[in-house]
Amino acid sequence: MKINGVQHYLWCAVDHEGEVLESYVTKTRDKQAALTFLKKAMKRYGAPRKVITDRLRSYGAAMRNLGNSDRQEVGRHLNNRAENSHLPFRRRDRAMSRFRRMSNLQKFVSTHASFHNHFNLDRHINHRSTFKSMRNAALSEWRQLLAG
Repeated sequence: MKINGVQHYLWCAVDHEGEVLESYVTKTRDKQAALTFLKKAMKRYGAPRKVITDRLRSYGAAMRNLGNSDRQEVGRHLNNRAENSHLPFRRRDRAMSRFRRMSNLQKFVSTHASFHNHFNLDRHINHRSTFKSMRNAALSEWRQLLAG
């Protein structure tokens, strides 16, 4: 993503169900940034059984540094779930004429992840009645959070 004409990178950790666990914005896409992101995610959620990444070499270097290189999987379409989690940010970026500061992007990414995870109810899998009851439960819980 570009912020004031300077390229920035969005790192996202997504679980097997498509929920965004951790988001991180950096100016570089090197071993140090990957290591910082992986440490941050692993500190909060523990060591994963497997880590699916793209072919970026900094992931491999960071995984070797952490001692998890045997858990890394790289494949042609394996990381589609993580790439699809970036779409709302790109959509907002185009609609709002870009982010102005890196801190604004980081705040939006963190906030959006919690909203999306709360209201993402797998509409394509559930029946309409199940979807509506789950959505109503999520909305009532959200209203209680806002009231309290």
